[in-house]
Amino acid sequence: MSGNGCYGLVAEFADAGQLLEATRRARREGGYTRIEVYSPFPIEELDDVLEHTRDRVPLMVLVGAIFGGVGTFAMEWYSAVVDYPINVGGRPDNSWQAFLPPAIEMTLLFAAVFGIVGMLVFNGLPRLHHPLFDVKAFERVSDDRFFLVLHADDPCFEPKRTRAFLDALSPLSITEAAS
Repeated sequence: MSGNGCYGLVAEFADAGQLLEATRRARREGGYTRIEVYSPFPIEELDDVLEHTRDRVPLMVLVGAIFGGVGTFAMEWYSAVVDYPINVGGRPDNSWQAFLPPAIEMTLLFAAVFGIVGMLVFNGLPRLHHPLFDVKAFERVSDDRFFLVLHADDPCFEPKRTRAFLDALSPLSITEAAS
């Protein structure tokens, strides 16, 4: 369904209780897995209902830290031991103690850079325009309205069946968001 230019169906609700119940029913009765919820304030109970997936950013930070630390240490070791060994004051070429401070610094730098880039990539940023911005009623999301979005690329999404399911939840309005 997502190939025809539909981002999903947007249901507008008047209060947090209705949104919470609609989200529970969409997950439980409808079997929808690709659900977005928008609210003017945090609703703690939604965390349990939405069942967030595991975050991949910490893995990116770990990969960046290992890459930065091991890469820097290997570069220092290669340049001091293999490529251009210099006898300075009789110390051994493989003086690993001198290699640690730059390796630690690069571990931290690469971890931070990989973390920021991973966060941007996994959040789909930068995104200059979101399909929900074209939904006129969505302007009130930061004031007093609550929105439930069922994505068109959800395996359970069928336009007529999903619209009928949302109608049964008694929303204020149902709008199709074009992608």
